[in-house]
Order: sequence, then structure tokens, then C-alpha cells
Amino acid sequence: MSDKKQTRLRRARATRVRIALQRSHRLTVYRSNLHIYASVVSPDGGKVLVTASTVEPEVRTQLTGAKGKGGNVAAAILVGTRLAQKAKAAGIDTVAFDRAGFRFHGRVKALADAAREAGLKI
Repeated sequence: MSDKKQTRLRRARATRVRIALQRSHRLTVYRSNLHIYASVVSPDGGKVLVTASTVEPEVRTQLTGAKGKGGNVAAAILVGTRLAQKAKAAGIDTVAFDRAGFRFHGRVKALADAAREAGLKI
């Protein structure tokens, strides 16, 4: 494992401990160069309840014609909105945001803001 990944995971650990103490659902984000993934995890047992990413066929069709594949802010906004809609349908309205050690800017911030706009309380 690279030093860069280890330091990111070290930063993420403190956030995850704090969220675990809150006993609330956790909206976790992972971004790669090409894609962005988001999921809502339950506080008990860590089960994944809702997911959304730029790999999903529905999202891929919406991104056709747009510049880039899914590693941009427009794709992150799409995923954030989709995740919030799925979470509301599953009865989840409040989550704690887990940025997984990534800096809160760019795609990560766009995803969080889009989920907030779609009615998810973060």
C-alpha cells in the first residue's frame, strides 16, 4: 500500500470513530480518477443500504455526450442527487458525511452539496 493511501486512510479513521459514536447512518464517498462512488452505511453492523456511482448504467447514459467519463464535478452532482433520492426512498433522511480522508473540495464537495439539495440532511 502506498504512503499516500495510508495517510488518507489514517485521516479517515478519526472521522469513522466519531461517526460510530454518533450512531447515525454514514454517507461514505470514494473517488478514483475515472469514477466516484457513494453509499449509505447503517450504524449497526456496517451494512450498505443505498449506493450510487458513475458505473451504474442509468448514470452512464446521462453522462453520454458530456466531456469525461465520470471523474468530474458534473458526474459527482448526478451521483449525489441520485443517492439522496434512493436514501429518501429507503426512509433515510439524516446522514453523517464520511469523506474517507479525501479533501472536502471539488468532486467530494459537489456530491455532498447535491445530496443536500436533493433533501438529505448532512
